[in-house]
Amino acid sequence: MQILIYSYNYHPEPIGIAPLMTELAEGLVKRGHQVRVITGMPNYPQRQIYDRYRGKLYVTEHKNGVKIQRSYLRIKSKPNLVDRLLLELSFVFTSLPQALKGERPDVILLTVPPLLVCLPATLIAWLYNCPVVLNVQDILPEAAVRIGLIKNKLMIQALEALEKFAYRTAHTISVIADGFIDNLKNKGVPANKIACIPNWVNLNFIRPLPKENNSWRATHQLDDKFVVLYSGNIALTQGLETVIEAASRLRHINDIVFAIAGESQALERLQKHCLACGADNVLLLPLQPREKLPQMLAAADLGLIVQKSNVISFNMPSKIPLLLASGRPIVASVPATGTAAKAIKKSGGGVIVEPESADALAAAVLDLYNQPELAAQLGRKGRKFAVENYSFEQALDRYEELFYDAIANKATNLDILPELSSNKSLDFLVSTSPIVNDKSNHIGLIKTKSRVRVVSQGLITNDK
Repeated sequence: MQILIYSYNYHPEPIGIAPLMTELAEGLVKRGHQVRVITGMPNYPQRQIYDRYRGKLYVTEHKNGVKIQRSYLRIKSKPNLVDRLLLELSFVFTSLPQALKGERPDVILLTVPPLLVCLPATLIAWLYNCPVVLNVQDILPEAAVRIGLIKNKLMIQALEALEKFAYRTAHTISVIADGFIDNLKNKGVPANKIACIPNWVNLNFIRPLPKENNSWRATHQLDDKFVVLYSGNIALTQGLETVIEAASRLRHINDIVFAIAGESQALERLQKHCLACGADNVLLLPLQPREKLPQMLAAADLGLIVQKSNVISFNMPSKIPLLLASGRPIVASVPATGTAAKAIKKSGGGVIVEPESADALAAAVLDLYNQPELAAQLGRKGRKFAVENYSFEQALDRYEELFYDAIANKATNLDILPELSSNKSLDFLVSTSPIVNDKSNHIGLIKTKSRVRVVSQGLITNDK
């Protein structure tokens, strides 16, 4: 297959969707597919274009067999709503020439957010007559409206119309959690158009490691501590202030330390909250290099998942598979009926507490601190669940199958042909053009007992 991945984020960005799309693209290449990625100049999480890409309109790279075509972004380090809109628009317009400059795709994988990217992807799909598989990582604009980022009614209506357009024009919609399915079905998306493929984790890279002789613990002087870890994106959907307040309630226990690793701007805000709460048992760290991730997760005694009370079915933290795979128990301060809570309950690898409640979070941490056997049991269950449900090979199999199905269903629309039930021998000449594009080798099967001759790229074969 010729696969075009349209993803705003990609390597070398260290967190979020970028590592996932990088692994997916490279995994597909290893299976013999040709993969081209349309992406922006790397900028996350600093929201500044990386030095080697600064001042450039277009950059084309090759990494591990993947062709990466980058385009200019208008980006601000402290964006307001207009800046965010202009950022998306800049990617829409600058990425389109890159997408048109390359091999003709058999299928397009489009990741959202950002939502506006569905416009150029849909145009390319129309020009090349190929299907779009829409990969929904967060449901927009619902997420932005719920957290108060977007309040203008006209803008909300416009984005909701764009959301409906994206769902309608996509051939298939892949979601990362069961809760997303109900959300989309309630918006009128047919169930047979939706496939659930959870985000994965590299189970060889992230695995249970001993806390003893842990380099990350030693570096940060945590060898004799009970470490409560939060690492990753610090967004408006989370409310890490709850973690700071919970830490302040446990500061009388010298063994317990809360470690938070995230982007620098968010850490500055949390530092002020630590001072206000008297939380001197919180270690604030910048985002760690990806190669240190296994040691950092292994250094933790438990991991945190935090969401605000209004985050129900439009967000699924990518940290959940990572923490489960690391064999560490999870304490999740999340809505009990939300997507994250359902995933953690199903895994058996953690406990759920009331969101935005520092008392509840502190009590859960203290409970696992006092019951190491329970913590170890939760960790073992989580690892087992990750192995069974979040392996990369499983996800790769399902995406590959999804792509083949989308191509076949798009390319073999043979409803115009009558159903054949005769036992008589008849000759049919079936051409694969234009219903199969010129780079596809996939031909749908016609159920018949008669002899069929297939002509494809000048070759004639007889089969029964």
